[in-house]
Amino acid sequence: MAVSIERQAPLPSPRPPRRSGLDWRTWPWWAVMLGAFGLWTGVAILNSPDYQATVRFLVRGIPVTLQLTVIAYAIALILGLIAGLGRVSRNVVFYNLSTLYVEFIRGVPLLVVLFYVAFVAAPPMGDALIQAGQAWGLPPLAELGRLIRSEMGRAVTGLAIGYGAYLAEVYRAGIESIPRGQMEAARSLGMTYWQAMRLVILPQAIRNVLPPLGNDFIAMLKDTALASVIAVPELMYVGRQRAAGTFRYFEVYNTVALLYLAMTLLLSLLVRLLERRTTVPR
Repeated sequence: MAVSIERQAPLPSPRPPRRSGLDWRTWPWWAVMLGAFGLWTGVAILNSPDYQATVRFLVRGIPVTLQLTVIAYAIALILGLIAGLGRVSRNVVFYNLSTLYVEFIRGVPLLVVLFYVAFVAAPPMGDALIQAGQAWGLPPLAELGRLIRSEMGRAVTGLAIGYGAYLAEVYRAGIESIPRGQMEAARSLGMTYWQAMRLVILPQAIRNVLPPLGNDFIAMLKDTALASVIAVPELMYVGRQRAAGTFRYFEVYNTVALLYLAMTLLLSLLVRLLERRTTVPR
């Protein structure tokens, strides 16, 4: 006589009891420490004439920092897009030139790139544009050459070239994240490669890479401090001037750190909001 054995379903595991109140292990202590630092510095600024004079002196470097960040990042976005398209291109020349640019710039410190552009590449480039503008009767071209020769133009060019290589890899990853069927479907509809890339692939890829692009914008804001070595009057350079003139290093660099921290935290909040709006629910 056959005996059937029925398999019993496993008993559900008991749920862990819910903890009442706040759990100190999950509390954002990093935010508490940042808030304490900001509060301490703010109280010191309100109660100290030295801090107040330092803040009034340093705030004039903030507009230059923001201007340098926006202009350099806008140019880096264009350079990165061109190099990123080259990194996924089947054209041998375009691919190798883009790869050479990306690998060389990413293998050299950004400060070295900035020095090289400022003192080696920018002066002859600016002189060539000035001479060409004067010879051909094109004042805008000559004005562009003068801008490149200025300290601000050199810093913008160096930062844009440096960050363009990193943004190229961001674009490349975004393009490769799109399924190949998208390109094949677009080509089957009669589109050329560049039409499919412009109308089908890039809109989806850019939506995917918006968060890392925002993070690189924040990194660019912090790296503008490197422009102080070529006498661009941004926040760090103004802080160095104040520290050298008053020997108040503690007050100056505390204030510089707080100003950079305030700007980066605000931009981080905006990037998170942008990421939530652009994320497609699955």
